Amino acid sequence: MAKIHSRMGDGWHVEISEVELKQELENGTQDAVTQSNLLPLSQDELDYLFDICKSGNKMSGVESGREVVMSYDGPTFEIRRLGILANRQTAMQIYERCFGADSIEFSHIDYSYKQVKPIIHEEIPQFEQLQSLTIAPMLYGAMPNLGLYTKPDGPVENPSELMPMGKVKEAQAAYEEAIELSVSDMVFVASEFYEAGCDGINFDTVGASGDPDFKATLVATEKLKEKYPDINIEIGMAGEFVLGMHGEITHNGKRLAGMLPHEQVKMVEAAGANIFGAVMNTQTIKSFPWNLARSITYNKACTEVAKIPVHGNMGIGVGSLPVCETQPAEIVSMASKAMVEIANLDGL
Repeated sequence: MAKIHSRMGDGWHVEISEVELKQELENGTQDAVTQSNLLPLSQDELDYLFDICKSGNKMSGVESGREVVMSYDGPTFEIRRLGILANRQTAMQIYERCFGADSIEFSHIDYSYKQVKPIIHEEIPQFEQLQSLTIAPMLYGAMPNLGLYTKPDGPVENPSELMPMGKVKEAQAAYEEAIELSVSDMVFVASEFYEAGCDGINFDTVGASGDPDFKATLVATEKLKEKYPDINIEIGMAGEFVLGMHGEITHNGKRLAGMLPHEQVKMVEAAGANIFGAVMNTQTIKSFPWNLARSITYNKACTEVAKIPVHGNMGIGVGSLPVCETQPAEIVSMASKAMVEIANLDGL
């Protein structure tokens, strides 16, 4: 039987048989079901996914009429991975005019709202200059990054040091203090950029510090929506599962720890955000087909309940894509096609 070219979750090239491919797809969707009690992909969906994965095409694309928009995080510094040494203004023009980006994102190399706040007076003039050079909608993006608020980087006691000492309540109190500081910084920076003419704000890698991180972003979103009803906000998550770093944090009466994408999106909607960035983390020891079927299962459940656009995160180590710097073109395009046509994503 002919072998099918594929990849592992770390990008390593492998060859598998048709029987193995079918089994990997089945195992991937079943893993999502086991972890979440979601419905598995139907047999028709698995068959279509099988056809996509065995096609052997160097590039795959969606059917005509199924095209989706693209949003980005950190393109001003990620472009350097291509060996393109460009300043931020040039990078944005390349994304718009060479890559055909539907939207662009202005950001700082130290991609956190806490780090941007002290240099906001330097960021705004460069942002305003770039507005006169580009046409595509431009967002400003950074991470909540609650870790920066704990010692030694910030003023708050470090929960990671308190927990091993059995100081659980003190650790929880530290997270709660960090939330307040983070909300203040996110609202301040977002307000400055929105009043400077920014088309939207991107809160990226939300939940990287677990449920406190998610809580801070939801509260910041609510405050911004109350302050600027027309502001556009995109919230992109850090993973498919909200870690319970605090463990007891709630928002609108619902516990945040343990939430999966189809639950996360409802919280994001209620906070007033306009776009939800669903994330499924790639498992490097599993195959690409396994990761793809698993990611689609989560994403499909998310889009079925969402009332706002869902942009699936597709990049290094997320959305079934391998954990490697240079992404294989056949894998990226294959995954993108499957995500749009089976999971019904509104964007990537």
